[in-house]
Amino acid sequence: MPGWLWFIIALVVILALVVIYLFNKLIRYRNRVDNAWHQIDVQLNRRADLIPNLVETVKGYAAHERETFEMVTRARSALMSAQSVGDKAQAEGMVSEALKSLFAVAEAYPELKANENFLALQEELSGTENKIAYARQFYNDSVMAYDVARQKFPANVIASMFAFTEKREYFEPETPAAREVPKVSFT
Repeated sequence: MPGWLWFIIALVVILALVVIYLFNKLIRYRNRVDNAWHQIDVQLNRRADLIPNLVETVKGYAAHERETFEMVTRARSALMSAQSVGDKAQAEGMVSEALKSLFAVAEAYPELKANENFLALQEELSGTENKIAYARQFYNDSVMAYDVARQKFPANVIASMFAFTEKREYFEPETPAAREVPKVSFT
């Protein structure tokens, strides 16, 4: 066989290996984004499951705070029915705001703040909030890595050939309060 034929065969094999490598890399990144989203979903559902217990505990002490309880319940319902990343982010912001109001109500009742059930639920919710923050960060990092992998040459050619064109949404807070810097005053 002539040398130029070996060269062409080697070139085709190398190109095929590059295509396979890039395709598998894009699959890995896309699956990492999907997994990261599912982890956020797990933590948001965990928080949503804790909220009714927390509300019932606080209700026993602060029965006249009906508006706060309704706001928490509405926010939880919105979170449970949200489907897209943007909808979940908006609902998550509503839940955070509602929980702040609920904890503000709890501050007015010293006997509630000392209640073991309330303290355990508050600790559980605090841990879940930390897990949500970590899961959001991991998800956003995964989205960025996927987008970079899709857009770099020569992977962008492979991405367009194999329909890796879907842009993923970042999970960002939707409420204006989530973007505000908290004010601290010692006066």
